[in-house]
Amino acid sequence: MYRTNLTQFLDDTVTAYPERAAVIDGETVLSFRRLKGRALKLASLVAERLGEQKKHVAAVFVPKGADSVTADVAIAYSSNAFINLDIKHPEQRFRNIFENVRPDLLITRRDVADRILAVDGDIPVLYIEDSDAMPDPDTARIQELLERRDGCLDTDLLCVINTSGSTGTPKGVAGHHRAFIDLIESEVRRGELDDTHEILASIVPCVFDRHIFEVCLMMMRAATLLIVPEQFAAFPVRILELIVRHKATFLFWTPTLMVNIANMDLLSRIPLPSLRKIWFGGEVFPTAKFNYWRRYLPQVMFVNSYGPTEVLIHCAHYVVDRELRDDEPIPIGRALPNREILLIDEEGRQVKQGEEGEICVRGICLAAGYYNSPEKTAAAFVQNPLNSAYPEQLYRTGDIGMLNEWGELVFKGRRDTLIKHMGYRIELGEVEHVITGRLEAVRNCCALYNYAEKKITLFYESPEALDERDLRTRIGGILPRYMVPAAYVHMTEMPRNTNGKIDRLSLKQRLERSIQSV
Repeated sequence: MYRTNLTQFLDDTVTAYPERAAVIDGETVLSFRRLKGRALKLASLVAERLGEQKKHVAAVFVPKGADSVTADVAIAYSSNAFINLDIKHPEQRFRNIFENVRPDLLITRRDVADRILAVDGDIPVLYIEDSDAMPDPDTARIQELLERRDGCLDTDLLCVINTSGSTGTPKGVAGHHRAFIDLIESEVRRGELDDTHEILASIVPCVFDRHIFEVCLMMMRAATLLIVPEQFAAFPVRILELIVRHKATFLFWTPTLMVNIANMDLLSRIPLPSLRKIWFGGEVFPTAKFNYWRRYLPQVMFVNSYGPTEVLIHCAHYVVDRELRDDEPIPIGRALPNREILLIDEEGRQVKQGEEGEICVRGICLAAGYYNSPEKTAAAFVQNPLNSAYPEQLYRTGDIGMLNEWGELVFKGRRDTLIKHMGYRIELGEVEHVITGRLEAVRNCCALYNYAEKKITLFYESPEALDERDLRTRIGGILPRYMVPAAYVHMTEMPRNTNGKIDRLSLKQRLERSIQSV
């Protein structure tokens, strides 16, 4: 059977491993059989609320864990798409997301529902605890759901993933089943994934594309998701102890946490013999810190993955197969099968080896575009400039790369104001837009990134300097924590260029001078 929906793989997984743990969430352990049963009950309610027409979007507002995974799987069984929301985000961000995506249904729990219902009290709601209390749907109803599901196309949406937008409204990347299915099957064919039972220590928020990959790996390869409690993030020792206790085999982390663990020299005190695979990505991993991990975990396959959300998880990776000097960048590697990376200069020409160009991607991995944003989609998903014979779409990442002497792709930096910070992709323009739009005391502002110290620096214009602690607190009420600037520079008047716009170049130079003088 040709599979076009991720839940079709889950059906096979349940048949093969009914009692294997699908999700370990503290004291809650969902077997694959139990996960499917919960998901089908919830899916029947979702389908009942949304009707027979497919392609609706349902929002999921619960803490990451057994309930969020159940909701995601249920929505996929109902032949619709999910959008995960982080319950820790400020209310204004939810308003921006709802304004853009306009979900047709909300799945939540009563103990957290008030915050999201304050944003939209009219949206239809399903409570997970009500679904759990209901009897199982009858056989005819389940068969109806599955037949409807089996009629899906692999280009139908699985999810909408929020990213940061320059106008203050997050962009919703529309992800289809086909890209996720092909990615995992490609990794299997290449040998980076095999038939061994993987236990993934899952630490990324549920709004991350990487977490959705983990859920797909669970469904397709019978992997177990070991949910790392959110409060453990500040205590790396507890994370490593959890890995040891549950014999986790697979990590797919951002480098920030791995750098912290290296700085604390934790691997010398807490051996991790069960680990077999460590994938990392989302930001640059300092090679000296990577070499620390490699030294203590010689049995592990390390993979540097690359890909913005718009190419649905990653389009290239590098399996570290040679010694790297501490001052040598870790390559991105090469494109995965059914994907191609082109390095294009400003004139639309492909650059030569050793020259820098914008990383552009084509292939099955491309998202369907930005949800409800045709203009933004048209600006980023463009005609391949190397092909004028027929329509051929590619995605312009805004990243700059070059091919090294081994023909491996190396990341060189960003083309615009889009940054990666703490593993999150952040559009600095969104930080500026929200602050100036919501804080009357700030007349204008410019957010820049201090790459040396990995800090967002905010230059702000106001008659008098504001109390930094108070300013940080107020910004934290309207932006997620990872988007709150760490450094503040007061200016009575922002520099402007001849067009009357804030002179970002002048401020960048000032920031660079301040770094050099330290």
